[in-house]
Amino acid sequence: MTPFTLRLAGAVLAALLCAPTCALAQTEVRMWTLLSGGDGARMAALVERFNASQREVRVVSTTLKWGEPFYTKLITSSVVGAGPDIATVHLSRMTNLAGGGVLRPIAPNELRQAGLNPADFYPRQWEKSQHAGKTYAIPLDLHPLVLYYNKNLVGKAGLLDAGGNLKPIQGIDALTSAFRAVRQATGRPGMTMESNQSSYAVLRLWLSMLAQREVPLIQNGRFAYGAAGVDSLTRISDWFAKGYAQAGLNYQASTSQFMGGNAGFMINGVWEVPEMVRATKQGTLGFEYGIVPLPRMYGNDSVWADSHAFAIPANEGEAMSPQKLRAVMRFIAFVTKNSLTWAEGGHVLAYRPVAESPAALSLMPNRLYAEVARSVIYAPDAWYMGAAGPLEAMASKYLPAALSSQLTPTQALRMFETEAALLLRKRAPRY
Repeated sequence: MTPFTLRLAGAVLAALLCAPTCALAQTEVRMWTLLSGGDGARMAALVERFNASQREVRVVSTTLKWGEPFYTKLITSSVVGAGPDIATVHLSRMTNLAGGGVLRPIAPNELRQAGLNPADFYPRQWEKSQHAGKTYAIPLDLHPLVLYYNKNLVGKAGLLDAGGNLKPIQGIDALTSAFRAVRQATGRPGMTMESNQSSYAVLRLWLSMLAQREVPLIQNGRFAYGAAGVDSLTRISDWFAKGYAQAGLNYQASTSQFMGGNAGFMINGVWEVPEMVRATKQGTLGFEYGIVPLPRMYGNDSVWADSHAFAIPANEGEAMSPQKLRAVMRFIAFVTKNSLTWAEGGHVLAYRPVAESPAALSLMPNRLYAEVARSVIYAPDAWYMGAAGPLEAMASKYLPAALSSQLTPTQALRMFETEAALLLRKRAPRY
């Protein structure tokens, strides 16, 4: 046997011996996500792109029901060491999840090894990903409330400028007048928003108004909104009482009302942008729309927002191996640096190199409300706050009743405060 033949046989033998172990060398990363609809489809596409981009890591994603069911399962599973390797969470839940021991901190050297620099993220989002001086999440986006408008109906009310865009609206009275003008000019609701019991939209709008008035929701462990809070909720309820908006609509009904051409304005999150784009491209929308940041109703431009982020469950008693950690961070870095796809879902990106790229800056309709990132406010930092958190659930029981006139604003807030005050006195849980 010649030397060449010996070398060839050795190579073949080595390949055969390696085959079983090489197949096992791929690291599987289990991800739980609460993202559904268009967001879910975009995240699935990013997972697929990542898996196709290399062979060392494979991400397997599981979608769970949004809200309390997701967070309850995440908390429970992490406590018993049976959680996923990575999860998508809301930054508004950081105090609850990180403070409760549900998440594993991400060390500075782990960020560096993945090629992620805190300075590359917008400060407000990065700050919100911290707890007790440590990083517990990697921000992906920002999704605030915005004001959508139907140019056909709003135009009939004389609210468009010469370029066909919404004239500036400043002040709560001006906003109310705009809703009234559409109603009077077209006979259709001036505004629509989710307003049935269990809806979160009322709380989010109310928190925006408090922030614009520089009035805190909670201070020194007590509710502190006072007369400003009652007045703000009264202004919202008046839109419904005076017929400018229809009370009792659930989320689907309110968005359908706007997309069916039956409301001049819609207060909703940027997550409805993909549906607007899709309907426009397919020619099924029936009108031209526009979007602006939520107007300044009081002293500043504050607006409620939340953020999706990646986090690593602590999985008590099941320490993550260095190999698995590298795989997780590799995936997070990939999605972060390829997040333009995510921006197409209407979201404002948190990673500046992509957010400030020419492609992102020219993306429509996102650039119509890009400035909103400077004015966002999150729910206060507390264990009971945040997306689908206990306080949000209590607010959704009482505040919508003020819009349907089942309760006065004062009654609704008193009932909400009475029940929620118990939360403020409870010690933050350590799960």
